[in-house]
Amino acid sequence: MTTTKYASKTRIGIDFGTTNSVIVIRQPDATTQTISFRMPDGSETDTCRTLLGIWLDNEGNRRTIRRAVGAEAIEAYLDDPTETRLIMSMKSYLAQASFRETQVFGQRLPLETLVATFLRELMTLARLKPEECIVAVGRPVQFVGDNADDALGERRLRASFAAAGFTEVSVMLEPEAAGWRFAQRLNQPATVLVGDFGGGTSDFSVMRFDPDERDATQALGYAGVGLAGDQFDFRIIDHVISPQLGRDSTFRIMGGTPLPVPAEWYTSLARWHRLSLMRTPRILNEIAEVARTASEPDKLENLIELIQEQNGQTLYTAVSETKRALSSSDRATLRFSQRGLVIEQEVTREAFEQWITPDITRLGNGVDLAMQRSGLAPEQIDRVFLTGGTSFVPAVRELFTSRFGSERVELGGEFVSVAEGLALAESSPAT
Repeated sequence: MTTTKYASKTRIGIDFGTTNSVIVIRQPDATTQTISFRMPDGSETDTCRTLLGIWLDNEGNRRTIRRAVGAEAIEAYLDDPTETRLIMSMKSYLAQASFRETQVFGQRLPLETLVATFLRELMTLARLKPEECIVAVGRPVQFVGDNADDALGERRLRASFAAAGFTEVSVMLEPEAAGWRFAQRLNQPATVLVGDFGGGTSDFSVMRFDPDERDATQALGYAGVGLAGDQFDFRIIDHVISPQLGRDSTFRIMGGTPLPVPAEWYTSLARWHRLSLMRTPRILNEIAEVARTASEPDKLENLIELIQEQNGQTLYTAVSETKRALSSSDRATLRFSQRGLVIEQEVTREAFEQWITPDITRLGNGVDLAMQRSGLAPEQIDRVFLTGGTSFVPAVRELFTSRFGSERVELGGEFVSVAEGLALAESSPAT
């Protein structure tokens, strides 16, 4: 991690993401520096996994609550998975009115407190103090969730940053921030469609950039879709993993007609931020009860093992690696194992693209809506800039090249474009 000390009221951009978070510092000469975070193997990365680990440490006769984020949270969890609470995808709950708090070691912790705790630990790793920074933070055009309340999501986001100690906070739409970063390449006016693909949301913004004008940036239209990389992971889990864990099994009640195993278990399994919520005595007992009369009891026992032993992190890593491999290869092998279960299955890009067809359609509808709101036709778009890991999926790229032509589509700044744009923006308007 960086050891450089920065002056008070340093301007920074923070991309608080569903899966990864990034901090970028704006230097006095308007250049940027991305904060690096050290990995357990000694290497450094520009992103910090958006994970918060909380556990109890024994100090003599006292038990003290410890906290860590990112790679350190994963290490703590792997060292003692039964005693470490790993909190994931906090951003996914910001716009969900039904989720207000959770219990950790007997304490009721509001969502804003969890996010603020993550942010404080993140800033500590960056050797920065919240009260000494002017921060611009990004938000999606549309927060993730079936009944997402976008106004609530932004209020909670602001409250979380305030609780973390930030006193000067502005909010900017994430695709507009990515557009600011892209605008640094321009030397003449251009109309740009920006596609920002995160873990939980995909946002599109049509923007007009004129480097010769005082008001250099004008947003013409935008749209958001509550799906992105995590949804693609869900498709792989649903087709490859869930059948191995009993999704297609049946069970009987008092010897009656065979009934399908409850589908909600596998919906939660496929949404990686929900898996930890299944580790309760009630749910585990329900699965065990169904397994007693199930047509494939061993598969349901594997599901219990996955939840009880908190093997989700290993599973999702294997799934994400398979997805990434399919961006450059026609086929990849998904490998995952735990006690009693070994999965080694080939996945072809053709099959994967069939699985994600409904998602590509939704993304295309989001692009069309942004264009409609801008009042422009595709031929009036000069450049298309795509950022975020999901933009490397060939089917996603094809969505844009088929509409705008490959010569106008550019990829870049896989993970840092939004944070760089937030740091660079002359002013970050509240949305």
